[in-house]
Amino acid sequence: MKSIASIIITIVLCVVTSPADAATLRLGDMCRLKGQEINTLQGLGLVVGLRGTGDNDAAPTARALSRMMQLMGGSMAVDSLGQLDLKDVAEAKNVAMVFVTARIPAVGSHTGDQIDVTVNAINAKSLEGGYLMLTPMLGPRADNPTVYAVAQGRVKVSIDGPATTGTVQGGAKMEATVPASFQKDGMITLILERDFASFDNTQRIEDEVNSLSALTLGDSSRSGSGSGSRNNRPRAQAIDQLHVQVQIPELYQENPIKFISLLLNLPIQIASHSSRVVINEREGIVVIGKDVEVAPVLVTHRNLRIEAGGVGGLVGVDDKMDERDTAKLKNLADALNALDVPTSDLIAIIKTLKAKGDLYGEVVFQ
Repeated sequence: MKSIASIIITIVLCVVTSPADAATLRLGDMCRLKGQEINTLQGLGLVVGLRGTGDNDAAPTARALSRMMQLMGGSMAVDSLGQLDLKDVAEAKNVAMVFVTARIPAVGSHTGDQIDVTVNAINAKSLEGGYLMLTPMLGPRADNPTVYAVAQGRVKVSIDGPATTGTVQGGAKMEATVPASFQKDGMITLILERDFASFDNTQRIEDEVNSLSALTLGDSSRSGSGSGSRNNRPRAQAIDQLHVQVQIPELYQENPIKFISLLLNLPIQIASHSSRVVINEREGIVVIGKDVEVAPVLVTHRNLRIEAGGVGGLVGVDDKMDERDTAKLKNLADALNALDVPTSDLIAIIKTLKAKGDLYGEVVFQ
């Protein structure tokens, strides 16, 4: 009679020799165009109207406030050297100097557009109830004095967030156009998303694009007899695992938007990630691809012994297994789950199998 302390479970699964399935995605779901990036504007401003939670005896804040009042026509005292006398504003408790940032979307922004801004205090205790005074917004390069936008408005502090950070919805009005350029010298550059970045995928994209013609792109009305000519074919070249350059065909030189639209709808077969294990230890999440295998092993866990391997059906733990036989990690996880083994223990087992070299697949920790 077997004791409860020596429960034995055997996992059996034949080796699958068929290649991993390939997924098909639109090219536009895998990448973006170079030039379609989010840009950041920044500025240094003042928030007024605080309830005594502003900067305390901060000379930079006093100088900025004096200068702003002077520019707005206020009568400010000066010292013997002609410099602004800060005594009049040194005791101001309802003013705070802040960093102001705004993000221009990837599609760009035009003069007159309004975008949200984020306000962060430098020395103040709280920005609640404050009002952002008119603030010029510059680009990320300090050596470029161009004012791309001006920001102002009531600062809203999140209930769940810190009181020293707030937002002004639609607070920045664009004063200059920031275009989202997508082509240069008749070329566009595709940038793969990080999850799809690989030499295999960029080569697949190059091959698929180079096999196209004006007719296969869907513009038969303009292709005519020259649809198969070299000038009417897009030419692609994989640069690395992230970038693919594509030359716009002559047929679409005057209408590149249509070409890009057709190109981004091109179906691409990508390599499967079915041999990958993704582990999020903090959330206790384990995602196992269907092709992840383990070598014939005997896993001992507390009062359980779990044997993986063998072919042709269930086998006993004392039966000799062929060293070439493997089992699916998914089956091992299912067996552990059926026995109410905690996810933390499953993660520990996966780590041990990987360290021992008995897990055939990629393990990614998030």
